[in-house]
Amino acid sequence: MGLGDLLRRLRRRADLSQRELADRAGVPQATVARVESGRAVDPRFRTVERLVRAAGAELRFDVGGDVGGDVGGDVGGGGGEGGRGDPADVPHDELRDRADRRYPAHLDVWEVREPKDWPGAWWAAWYTLPPEKWPLPLPPATYELNREYRDRRRARQCVRDAVTVRRVTGAALPTTSWRFVAELPGGELVGELRAHERSPHLDWGGPERPGAREVVLDGVLVAAEHRGLGIGRRLVEALTAEVSRAGIGAVHAVAEFGGIGLLLACGFALQASRPAVLRLEQRVEWPVARPVSPGPPPGCWPPPG
Repeated sequence: MGLGDLLRRLRRRADLSQRELADRAGVPQATVARVESGRAVDPRFRTVERLVRAAGAELRFDVGGDVGGDVGGDVGGGGGEGGRGDPADVPHDELRDRADRRYPAHLDVWEVREPKDWPGAWWAAWYTLPPEKWPLPLPPATYELNREYRDRRRARQCVRDAVTVRRVTGAALPTTSWRFVAELPGGELVGELRAHERSPHLDWGGPERPGAREVVLDGVLVAAEHRGLGIGRRLVEALTAEVSRAGIGAVHAVAEFGGIGLLLACGFALQASRPAVLRLEQRVEWPVARPVSPGPPPGCWPPPG
């Protein structure tokens, strides 16, 4: 590994920009840029030492072998988008902007394939436009400069990777109950799906046919801070997979707002034979407050006889 690549990895692990690292080390920002780009062919040892220590690492030498810089800890390993894998890995090192420049190592860079991938496409959140009507050309990749937003994105990515989905069974649940939960490694519940099984012959009458079973989706709930991570879709897909294994032919659901798009994305289809969703709201009349009666005078209650 070259010195420039090593310094970029250290910067990413410390979550520092080139300017922030230069300020900590007391060297010009241009020096950091030259070292990382390989233009500083023979940098001074004192400069390298100050940069490495400013990034929170230490130099270590192998006496008796080739002298080389290393950090006090493992900086290798795989990685991925959003800071996954080793925190020192730079997963977007192969990406280049239109000027053939590398993106900042300490940021999380992702490819832009459509407007929703680009924070600069503010117009994409409200309008569905064909590519020929996009007001701005899309960049090849983008990143988030705001540290608070970046940390939130990394935390959400960790949740997305760590969540597991399982079916809940046991004597406490009826045999016709279908319950799935999404959990974090510590056991924190972040999502839940509930459904129940029914027999079609109860709707249409007549004798029950063997194997004629259906499932009704009662609801999918995901914690507010973890929505938009695909947890709801994983819960629905876990249900449909189990239903298929059980030989059940259909799953019914009633949805509104964002739930419609979720179920359509999971393979559900709208039922044209049931186009109406009805709702009953009753007006509640609150009783008018009346003054409290002083009651009968003493000796008048109970009445005689």
